[in-house]
Amino acid sequence: MLLSVSNLKTYYGRFQAIKDIGLEVQEGEIVTIVGANGAGKTTLLKAICGLIRDKTGDILYKNQQISKNEAHDIVKMGISLVPERRQVFSQLTVLDNLLLGLYSVKGLKRSEIMRRVDEVYEHFPVLEARKKQYAKTLSGGEQQMLAIGRALMSKPTLLLLDEPSIGLAPMVVKAIFETIAKLNQSGTTVFFAEQNVRLALDISKRGYVMEIGKIVLAESSVDLVNNPKVKMSFLGG
Repeated sequence: MLLSVSNLKTYYGRFQAIKDIGLEVQEGEIVTIVGANGAGKTTLLKAICGLIRDKTGDILYKNQQISKNEAHDIVKMGISLVPERRQVFSQLTVLDNLLLGLYSVKGLKRSEIMRRVDEVYEHFPVLEARKKQYAKTLSGGEQQMLAIGRALMSKPTLLLLDEPSIGLAPMVVKAIFETIAKLNQSGTTVFFAEQNVRLALDISKRGYVMEIGKIVLAESSVDLVNNPKVKMSFLGG
């Protein structure tokens, strides 16, 4: 098992955001967690990658406990997060944003660094054309590509994405999801949170449904698409 979460609870002060969550992601899968805004999806991803410290329970990555690890150490182990709404560095160039994806990776030769940059450009050719532009000048879709590219610079085994479709035009979303599928085909395991349930289930093997800090359903994507509760709540009946 690549990632195993059990009995996870997280807190913001006295408020408990996540309540006894358990889930698994196997190597090579695309797994999604879906739910309405405020269900706790972002909190879950942040907890996995070490950005939320006030938590209890077990988070195992490659059978190693990481629940107390610092975020930069988790990146070194092979987990990268693409945050909600991109969060690129608007005053830096596209290339500088990509290079910041190597912040926790030390000792690489320049040739290896540029090889990784070129690999990102292969996935997102528009970024090479815009490499000297400031990130703030990019469209929303281009910024999402940049955020994914930045995460890929550390060569993650497990890629976490938080709402990759949010705020993007349908054609751009289609391109982003096609790239996610290609990344998975090339060996990257993907676990992502998404409000667009139909898109999320179309691309994933398995899915979890989250409501108010709890996982209420865990089935194959095919079964979730046909689940009456999912149809009623998320797929328009």
